Amino acid sequence: MRDARLAVGLTVGLRLGLGLCLGLWATLAAALEVEDRRVYPGTTDRTLSIVSTADLEVFEPYILRFQQSRPELTVDYTVASSVELYRAIRDGAAFDLAISSAMDLQLKLANDGLAQSHRSDRTDALPDWARWRDLIFAFTAEPAVVVMSSLALDGAPPPATRQELITLLRDNPERFRNAIGTYDVRDSGLGYLFATQEARSTDAYWRLSEIMGRLSPELYCCSGQMVDAVISGRLSLAYNVLGSYAAQRMAQEGRRDIEIVQMQDFANLMLRTAIIPATATETAAAGAMIDMLLELGLREAPGDWPLPPLSQGTSDFGPIRLGPALMVYLDPFNRRAFLAEWENALVQDIVIEP
Repeated sequence: MRDARLAVGLTVGLRLGLGLCLGLWATLAAALEVEDRRVYPGTTDRTLSIVSTADLEVFEPYILRFQQSRPELTVDYTVASSVELYRAIRDGAAFDLAISSAMDLQLKLANDGLAQSHRSDRTDALPDWARWRDLIFAFTAEPAVVVMSSLALDGAPPPATRQELITLLRDNPERFRNAIGTYDVRDSGLGYLFATQEARSTDAYWRLSEIMGRLSPELYCCSGQMVDAVISGRLSLAYNVLGSYAAQRMAQEGRRDIEIVQMQDFANLMLRTAIIPATATETAAAGAMIDMLLELGLREAPGDWPLPPLSQGTSDFGPIRLGPALMVYLDPFNRRAFLAEWENALVQDIVIEP
C-alpha cells in the first residue's frame, strides 16, 4: 500500500512538474516576441545564450568565427526587435549576452544596474565614445541612409541633402505617394533613436517628416523589411535605413537600379553595442564573444564582414556617443511629447507594415 501511494505521489509529482515546465515555457515565449532563432551545437552541453537585433544571416559569420576558437560552446541565438530585447532584459530573461542597435535602450539597461561588468585588453583599446564604464561596448559604426529606386529619380542625380530630398518629394508627389517607407518610431527602438537624434541635430527633419506624411508613407519595424520593399518595387524610397543591411542586400542582389544615399548635411551614425545582462550565467563565454567582436570592430578595413568596423566613426559627423544624454528622450514626458509631434507630421492615412 505504501509503495502504491508512493507511485501515485511520484506520478502526480511528475505531472505537476511537467505542467509547471510547460507553463514556464509558455510564459517565456509570451514574454519575448521572437523573430528568428537558431542553435549552433558545440561539443559540450555548455550554452552561450544570445539575444540580438541583428538578423541571423548578418550575425551567423560571427558565431561561426567564435566557435572556431570555442568549439565546446553551443550558441543559442535569438533575434528580437530592440524594444522586445530591452523588455526581456529589464524583466530578467536569462540571456548571457544582449546585442542591440538601440544604443539608448542598452545604456538605460546598464545605467539601471541590469548589466555585468567586463574588462579586457580589447575593451581597454576602445575609444571613449565606443564604451561606457565597463558595462556597454560598441563594435560597429553604422550610418543611416536613404535607399531609393533609380526609376523614381527619372534620370536626375540622387538628392545629397534633406533639402534636396524635400524638393524631390514635393515636386514629384505622383512618384512617391504610397511609395515611401520609414520606421514606426512608436514601436522601433532604433527608429526612435534615429528620429530623436536627427530632430535635435537638423531643423530639416520636421519639414521632411511633414512632406513624407502628406504622401501616405508606410511604417516599418525593421531596416531589412524596408530594403526588401524597395527591391521588390513596392517602395520607391526608404528613409533612415541601416546602411550595413542595405549594402549587404545590394551585394546579394547585384542590383544597379537602386541607390544607397548617405545625406551630406547630416548623417546618423549608430553604434551597435553589447552588454552582459545581470542574469547571465556564462559570463566568461559572453566576455570572450565581446572580445572577439571588438577585435573585428577595431579592424581598419571593412573586409568581407557583414557589419562595418568602428573606423566608420571617424566620419565628418561622428557617431552617436554613448553617455547619459542618450536617455533624455526615454523620459516618459519627453517621449510622449516627441511622439505627439511625430504623429502630427507623419501619421496621415498611413499604412503600418508588420
